[in-house]
Amino acid sequence: MITPSPSIDPMFAPVLEARSAGPWQARNLIGGRWRASTQTFSVRSPIDGEAWVDVPKATVSDVDAAIAAAHEAQSRIRDIPAVERIALFERAAALLERHQEFFRELLLVEAGKPRGEAHGEVAATIERLRMTMQEVKKITGEYIPGDWAADTMGKVALVIHEPLGTVGAITSFNYPLYIPAAKLIPALLAGNSVVVKPASAVPVTLLCFVRLLEEAGFPPSVVNAITGSGDVGDRLVGDSRIDVISFTGSTPVGKHIATTAGLKRLHLELGGKGAAIVLEDADLDLAARKCVEGSLKNAGQRCDAVSAVLVVERVADLLVERMRRLIEHWPAGDPRQPDTKVGPVINREAAIRIQSLIDDAQAKGARVLAGGTSRECYVQPTLLDRVPLSARIASEETFGPVVTVIRMNDEAEALEAGQRSGLDASVFTHDFYRMWKIAKRLNVGSITINDFPRHGTGYFPFGGVGESGMGQEGIGYSIEAMTRRKTVVFNLEPGGLGKTHRIERM
Repeated sequence: MITPSPSIDPMFAPVLEARSAGPWQARNLIGGRWRASTQTFSVRSPIDGEAWVDVPKATVSDVDAAIAAAHEAQSRIRDIPAVERIALFERAAALLERHQEFFRELLLVEAGKPRGEAHGEVAATIERLRMTMQEVKKITGEYIPGDWAADTMGKVALVIHEPLGTVGAITSFNYPLYIPAAKLIPALLAGNSVVVKPASAVPVTLLCFVRLLEEAGFPPSVVNAITGSGDVGDRLVGDSRIDVISFTGSTPVGKHIATTAGLKRLHLELGGKGAAIVLEDADLDLAARKCVEGSLKNAGQRCDAVSAVLVVERVADLLVERMRRLIEHWPAGDPRQPDTKVGPVINREAAIRIQSLIDDAQAKGARVLAGGTSRECYVQPTLLDRVPLSARIASEETFGPVVTVIRMNDEAEALEAGQRSGLDASVFTHDFYRMWKIAKRLNVGSITINDFPRHGTGYFPFGGVGESGMGQEGIGYSIEAMTRRKTVVFNLEPGGLGKTHRIERM
């Protein structure tokens, strides 16, 4: 059994209990108390498939208790001055920096991330915690003089931003630390309380991060963390005391949330078929390097991954040969080994699904130029060439380490095929007018020129269109989803202050 190293720091003792034999024991945070449960489920490391921790399987009463606690605690976070909330996040950043090795080990064991990937995720989370001053710039409010319209003469209005109340946050497995942080930071900074449910495959990293926020000084019950199955998520989504749902995950689950949430705000970042369009005037060395990295980084388990390379036939052979040579420098295997760049995918079910996409493409005429095989949770970095549009992998989000090359006759055909995306896309060309035309015509949330898309810390906003989601993520943009505008109108006439003079007409 693989467990994180170093051993559990005393700060995380309320969350995790190491046993002399068998899996560790984790606890949920409900109403300011860390609670174990007689009903648990095992979390298996994708490194070896062994169960390393038992996590509470929250009951209906647990979910209700967490929501009730968060609902009652709204005033505790709302009454903290914003400048003091910023100080709390600064303390959290310092704590995470102090315990970063422990979190890197958690990411390695729980998500199978190679050490370089784990280091990058922890560093990005620290940076996001320290960028709260950038967030608050979006919630300053607005002054509107009334004398610009006849019916509001003698009045003024202030448009202020207020917290929505209680946020239900549901996170995905691919970034177990950063994605929860990117939801909790704007929610708490705006003055909301939170109930957060992590993906069942990677719950412990989130639980330890919540413990870190508790240690930083956030009041009891302001953050509640519960683990469990989809029933837990359904109960959270459907409760009328939850004012907004912030979800990152698949499109089918996002649609399910939209149909069950009722009248509450939804902030959804869903999947997409991210395309990289490579035109004949592109720098092919650059395009090959960026397309390979964009496809294989984090074992391809990124919503902003390059999921299809749409290359114009005229330069396809040259691009494919460059990518074939580059893939050799992406060693795959045990993430504990220092030279590993591609670790396992999250579980065996995911590996089987990815392998089925590869096999389907090959059966329909695609050529496997590298990889193409899988074992347990490990999918070898794969290069597929001449993938037909009829193949499943041409339209389904891969979420695995596969470079999918689809040859296009020309720019127009590539542009049409690129419309299968909805979240991110990229284009490689030296012609400004071509890149501008494609950027304007692709129906996506964001497009990157001469690089692969990467959301990073969210300094640039991102968000999907259509079935890829609703709402914007990013520094300052996420916080807008966590607040509502309230208009306060002042009648100044009783004080003789309003502008009520009218010019008499001749």
